[in-house]
Amino acid sequence: MDAQLDDEILENSLAESLADLVPDPKTVSEDEFVEVVGGALEAVGGTLLFKMCVQNEGEGQHVAAASVGDGGNRQFLLLTLPTGGGALKVETASKSTNPVAGIAAAYAGLMDAFQAAA
Repeated sequence: MDAQLDDEILENSLAESLADLVPDPKTVSEDEFVEVVGGALEAVGGTLLFKMCVQNEGEGQHVAAASVGDGGNRQFLLLTLPTGGGALKVETASKSTNPVAGIAAAYAGLMDAFQAAA
């Protein structure tokens, strides 16, 4: 199957599962963000890699990187939510223009190396 089609299927399935999880438009706390991301990742069997709060294009946003699948089928996701509230955006790291996207695969590789050494 085409990798781009796989990406779209994954993004669409996450978007559908998020419909009931997105908080009302207001200032979003880190705890609320973690709850929303946790629910989304649970729906697709994903694993949270890391989360942070960053400024991107002058807007504060919560960002989480996650992985879905393992081995050669592992895909990396970037989930972003403006700190001022709004819609949770889910995209594959390979298609994202967010600067944090490039860190996801590197971070996962580092964690894999630590687990192998332990």
